[in-house]
Amino acid sequence: MLINHDTRYALDAVVDLLNTRADDGTPDTLTDLEALAGYVRRNAFSGVSDLTDGDLLAVRRVREQFAQVFAAADQRSAADLVNALVADAGTTPQLTDHDGYDWHVHYFAPGASVADHLAADGGMALGFLLVAGERERLRRCAAPDCRRAFIDLSRNRSRRYCDSRTCGNRLHVAAYRARQRESAGN
Repeated sequence: MLINHDTRYALDAVVDLLNTRADDGTPDTLTDLEALAGYVRRNAFSGVSDLTDGDLLAVRRVREQFAQVFAAADQRSAADLVNALVADAGTTPQLTDHDGYDWHVHYFAPGASVADHLAADGGMALGFLLVAGERERLRRCAAPDCRRAFIDLSRNRSRRYCDSRTCGNRLHVAAYRARQRESAGN
């Protein structure tokens, strides 16, 4: 699947936001303005002014909407959720070139809040995946002690873990050791 830079960037921001959410014993890491500012810096959002408690609450609501898209039972449900997310953000597509990037499309209005920025760009990026028939690429890590979100961009859609170096390797080592114990017991 060919994904342009802007869509990939927006999808990465969606995944990063989802992975701030409390899930199966992991704490919520988006609990204050400092954490929100860190998220905004990490994802290099342009045009974001001073953040407020209202921004924090709004971003947390958008995060829940993204989580619902990932958990949607079917394509229609996911599409309905994305449509609502993008409509609520007041999507205003416009061409722009800034910060050393060539021409690209922003789906949020100039001066939009960070939550509207996320909902518009992230919602459109998720929408592009849905239109391409690629909803199954929205995944949660298969490791039993990890439920981190990720988008499987592998050619054959075979990625199972958020990070093969950590979750994937840990499970493979555990399976190997279990086989070793089993063969030593025979």
